[in-house]
Amino acid sequence: MEEPKLTVSLTVNGMAVSREAEPRTLLVHFLRETLGLTGTHVGCDTSQCGACVVHLNGASVKSCTMLAVQVHGAKVTTIEGLATDDLHPVQEAFREHHGLQCGYCTPGMVMSSVDLLRRNPNPTEAEVRHWLDGNICRCTGYHNIVKAVQAAAALLSSGATR
Repeated sequence: MEEPKLTVSLTVNGMAVSREAEPRTLLVHFLRETLGLTGTHVGCDTSQCGACVVHLNGASVKSCTMLAVQVHGAKVTTIEGLATDDLHPVQEAFREHHGLQCGYCTPGMVMSSVDLLRRNPNPTEAEVRHWLDGNICRCTGYHNIVKAVQAAAALLSSGATR
């Protein structure tokens, strides 16, 4: 017997959307499979890796830990909605400071870092490392990621928008 579908209405990257989803559909799968926003990655489905981080009403969340029906009426920003014409300062800093290699963890790292810098505009190295503790990168060793976040903090404090 097929599970009944529910309508999920929310704002994603500034656009109102309304789609049907099974009650057990995870937000990460709703974004990727229903809405076609594949920048949010599935890494573990157990909330360990952070590849699926998005912003829910402005705060970073692991979208593999939430059901799509739980975000009905909410505002979600994915990596696709972070930049407009130019890269977001955090994205630019990751590019400039080699804070990525294979790129799989990068969307989650960027989204987590944006939230960190909203809350703490001038984090220390230890604070950046602590904040990103729930995001796993198997390639970079984190050194350049931390440098990128601190460079983005400096860029944002110098007047870059966002």
